[in-house]
Amino acid sequence: MTGILLSQKPGFILGPIAKLLGAILNVIFNIFPNIGVSIIIFTIVIYLALLPLTYKQQKFSKLSAKMNPELKDIQERYKNKKDQVSMQRQNEEMQAVYKKYGVSPTGSCLQLLIQMPILFALYRVIYNIPDYVSRIYDCLKPLAQNILSTTEGVKTLSGLNVVTKFFSSYLKNNSFAGEQAVHSVVDVLNRASTSEWNEIGKIAGIDQNIYQSVRIQFEAFNNFLGLNISNSPMYIMKESFSAHNYLLVIGAVMVPLLAAVTQWLNTLFMPQPAQGNGTDTMSSTMKSMNLMMPIFSAVFCLNLPCGMGIYWITGAVVRCIQQILINRHIDKIDLDALIEKNMENYKKKHQSEDSKTVTGNAAISTKSIEKKSSVPKEEREEAIRKAEEAYQNGVAPGSITDRANMVRRYNEKQKTE
Repeated sequence: MTGILLSQKPGFILGPIAKLLGAILNVIFNIFPNIGVSIIIFTIVIYLALLPLTYKQQKFSKLSAKMNPELKDIQERYKNKKDQVSMQRQNEEMQAVYKKYGVSPTGSCLQLLIQMPILFALYRVIYNIPDYVSRIYDCLKPLAQNILSTTEGVKTLSGLNVVTKFFSSYLKNNSFAGEQAVHSVVDVLNRASTSEWNEIGKIAGIDQNIYQSVRIQFEAFNNFLGLNISNSPMYIMKESFSAHNYLLVIGAVMVPLLAAVTQWLNTLFMPQPAQGNGTDTMSSTMKSMNLMMPIFSAVFCLNLPCGMGIYWITGAVVRCIQQILINRHIDKIDLDALIEKNMENYKKKHQSEDSKTVTGNAAISTKSIEKKSSVPKEEREEAIRKAEEAYQNGVAPGSITDRANMVRRYNEKQKTE
């Protein structure tokens, strides 16, 4: 079993989020003093809190399937036109399509930007539970202090597989003492496998009463369906197979297996990009990811503590349930009616903006006419009257529309004559 020493880091983004999530996990653990059960409940709570963002992502995916053909058509029409005017028109037409469907060009990027720090912080909290759950830290602290009081304690910890170069670097560059030293030893104890706990128990000068009391309590916290979830499934399989405890072997095998199966089911319910809408490359990429993610999940959960596997499985199951419920809800929505409503809102907003622009331009034009003192008063007043009359009708003098109206009036006059 390998790991790294991490503590509550004061990161600008992840630090505050991790502290908030840690406070939630701390409350859950005080109610359910079992790490496995707490991880399951904690994961469910967080994913439920993220449900509104998940819903917006799925809604965007559904609308994308309908608007992508229109976007592709616009792109095809301007495919070989690279001049500035054509590119501006293409952008305006595409913006109009997005407004018509009531979505942003950035799609679900904002939701992802909000979700990703939360999920990273969630991983940090679960991987460093003693840093955020005071009851677990208080359980391991007496043994950590006892180890530091011995002459061979730190040396023994440095030889464990769970200690990486980060811990070794700390020993070389810092005086290993004080609360930080206790905290670092607690991190090691939290990641130690059963065989490593056996090595810790052999430290010369260690108080066996403290050691046994802490180990019993900590293993009770980590016991989930007979498995010590501080161990990796690979470790449990090796140790249990040697001891002919095949029931634990099956239990350990189920962790990576369930992780792969639930991740595979998760990919089935995820919205897929529509075929033939310019997303062939994206579709191919998604298929590759859907194939690799279950394999990656199995390898991931095979070599890390079972607690991480429980988190991984719970997250996949919750996402599957969310996808099913969200898909059912979105399928009941009349997307055509939704699009029609968005178009009406867009037209109203567009007309309102045009009206404001016309009124503003009219005021500017009349003021500019008034400033031309060289023009006779009668002509100036007549020009102002015509400008105001034209702008009241929503047509700017000298514009294309104004000229078109002049041609239309001329043609009508010719017909009457």
